[in-house]
Amino acid sequence: MNDFFQQIINGLAVGSMYALIALGYTMVYGVLRLINFAHGDVYMVGAFVACYTTRLIQQAFGLDDNAGQSLWTALLAMMVAMVVCAGLGYCIERFCYRPLRKSSRLYALITAIGVSLLLESLLQIQFYIGNMRFFGSTPTHVAQVEVAGTNLSDRIGWINDHLHLTITWVDVLTFLATAICLLGLRYIVMHTRTGKAMRAVSVNFDASSLMGINVNSIISFTFMLGSALAAVGGFVYGLRYHTIEPLMGVLYGLKAFIAAVIGGIGNIPGAAMGGLLLGLVEAFVAYGGGAKYQDAAAFVILILMLLVRPDGIFGKALPEKV
Repeated sequence: MNDFFQQIINGLAVGSMYALIALGYTMVYGVLRLINFAHGDVYMVGAFVACYTTRLIQQAFGLDDNAGQSLWTALLAMMVAMVVCAGLGYCIERFCYRPLRKSSRLYALITAIGVSLLLESLLQIQFYIGNMRFFGSTPTHVAQVEVAGTNLSDRIGWINDHLHLTITWVDVLTFLATAICLLGLRYIVMHTRTGKAMRAVSVNFDASSLMGINVNSIISFTFMLGSALAAVGGFVYGLRYHTIEPLMGVLYGLKAFIAAVIGGIGNIPGAAMGGLLLGLVEAFVAYGGGAKYQDAAAFVILILMLLVRPDGIFGKALPEKV
């Protein structure tokens, strides 16, 4: 029983990261009907920006690059990463996808793969500014966060007569970040004028334009918002695993896409639920002795979902427009 609940905690922690990335996939698809395969690499860029922002802050105060960072430094680095990734999302939409909006969807899909490969290749180019190394194929160390002498990687334990569970402070931070982002996104989409415009554009471009909605601005905002959420996921990844590298977005991006499909791509709560479910499945597969098969398990679930319920758990079949 103890191991069962421990795997639930582990699965939810990893699944929360999938959920943060999956939200960006599902938002873009819901508005533009486009699978943005470069989204996983935006997540990777967010992790790097947060890492190097932390290092620059530490150097400015004369601290060692490998020294633990404060919680406020980490939060500032996360906000910088969100801003940078939002700008990157805007540039990707404005210069890569918008010119192809009226072309075949196949062209946009090929472009998305091309942008993904471009970002991965660019960040494998290593260069130095002073004595500080930027990017490169060598894994980059991420400074751990310390609060009042406590490292966020330290474990918290709950013990009673029947149950002993452990959870790290990073797990708690991941849960909080995912919950806040999900609630904030839900509020924006359902209770703001911009969110209402997003929902209108997702239904019909032309009718939305005739009603005075700036369709281009709404689509750009959608990309920016989804990219900012991916940056939060990249930031959490760095705190959890302590190393980042340019190809980290490939597998996590694919798994987040699978999570979005499981929940029903285009459905915001569904994307979050899909991420959590995928994390739980991987945790129990690893616990059952199949650690080397947990990545394959995600793709098996995708195939089964497409065969049994292709619209996802919360998705609805939409009539094809002719």
